[in-house]
This record gives sequence, structure tokens and C-alpha cells, in this order.
Amino acid sequence: MENTMGSLIKFVDRVILGTLKVITITSFIILTILISANVFVRFVPIASLHWFDEIIELLYAYLVFYGAAALWITRGHISVGDWIGAKVIKNVRARHFYRMIIELLVLFFVAIFFYYSLRLTLLALDVTNVFAIPKKILYSCLPLSGAIMVIYTIRNIAVETIGMINPQQK
Repeated sequence: MENTMGSLIKFVDRVILGTLKVITITSFIILTILISANVFVRFVPIASLHWFDEIIELLYAYLVFYGAAALWITRGHISVGDWIGAKVIKNVRARHFYRMIIELLVLFFVAIFFYYSLRLTLLALDVTNVFAIPKKILYSCLPLSGAIMVIYTIRNIAVETIGMINPQQK
């Protein structure tokens, strides 16, 4: 039962991470094409890209926030690392406690981010000028990525708590 649950969690992790990577890479590719087209059209004025800004805004938001959530899952985001815990704190339980405190501070930040981004998304009533895309769609990446960050920060806290209870020497 425990092995099945672990396999399910790893599968869900892979699906979430894969989805975030696809969204991020697709956003990047479309951004590259649109920005290149915009530069081309400035020199060879064959079409009007009056809709360009609102699509670029949407793609940049998706690229940044879903990309950040993907990095959050893999712990690939920029950080100062564990230079204090590994070098200064020799006791394994104390090191896990230290990391848990850091993760609790991070949870505080991402919970605030999630709350206010969800509020912004729910309160958005306007639409974009050209395509009339509801701004809720544009802003949806914020609370979704925030929720992912909250969930994975809670996972990190659980890992550090387990490490305090049952320390493994590294």
C-alpha cells in the first residue's frame, strides 16, 4: 500500500512538472516567434500587429509564473543554498529543524502570494482590448502557480519534519 501511494505521488509529480514544462516551453517558443515577427514587420510593414501586446503579456505571465512553479517543484530556483545548515549546524536533527524554519518562512511568503493573486484573479472583471480575453485568464497563472508552490513547500516541511524525527546521516 505504501509503495503504491509513493508511486502515485511520483506519477502526479511527473504529470504536474511535465505540464508546467510544456506550458513554459510553448510560451517561450510562441514568444520568440511573435517577437521575431514584430521586429520583421517593423522593417517590412506588411501587416499590423495591433494585438501583439496583449498576447505577449499573457505569454510572459505564463512563462514566468508556470516556469517558477516548475523550478519550485525541482528546487531548481535560485537560492543561497544550504551554506549555513551544512557547514555550521553539525547535529542532523538541528539541521532539519533549521531547514524546516526556512521552509515555514517560505510558506508564509507563498501563502500571501497565493491569497492576493487569487483575490486579484477573482476580482478581475475587465477584458483585453483586441481579443476581449477575460483578464481572469491572464491572471489565472498566478494563483495556480502559487497553489503549486504552497503544496510543494508543505511537502518540503514534511520532509524536514520526518528528517528531524528520523534523521539519516549524510
